[in-house]
Amino acid sequence: MAAGDKEIRKQLVEFLRGGQAHARLEEVVKGFPAKLRGVVPPGLPYSAWQLLEHIRIAQNDILRFSRNTNGRYRSPKWPEGYWPKSAAPPSAKSWEETVRGIGEDLAEMVKLVKDPANDLLEPFPWGEGQNLLREALLVADHNSHHLGELIVIRRLLGAWPTK
Repeated sequence: MAAGDKEIRKQLVEFLRGGQAHARLEEVVKGFPAKLRGVVPPGLPYSAWQLLEHIRIAQNDILRFSRNTNGRYRSPKWPEGYWPKSAAPPSAKSWEETVRGIGEDLAEMVKLVKDPANDLLEPFPWGEGQNLLREALLVADHNSHHLGELIVIRRLLGAWPTK
């Protein structure tokens, strides 16, 4: 692996994992009160639960698309397939399962990026010009955007820790 390729992969992994100028999932969800997870703040279209589950669904879709070597994977229908209908989690365990799922899928995307056998720039044969670099950047950008929204929801609900 060329030095430049190795450094690009390293920086991409750091971007995917968050931190630096971006919030990390663990920080955003830590201590989020269960009673507020399904509350839709005034003026917003979704609850923290809906946003968190949307992150999981979209990230999983991007990961599965990126690994779609047999060409059979189909994305959910937009937009309804990417958003849960219910504002509240269906069970007490759903929040934790979704957080865990986001972490697991993110770890899988990191593995794809770190593997030098995966060309970052080669377009996927099953796509329309997409490549692993684009999909990894999409995950990082999408997660960062919505994690920022989760912080805003926590602030609006009075549930963001102040220092």
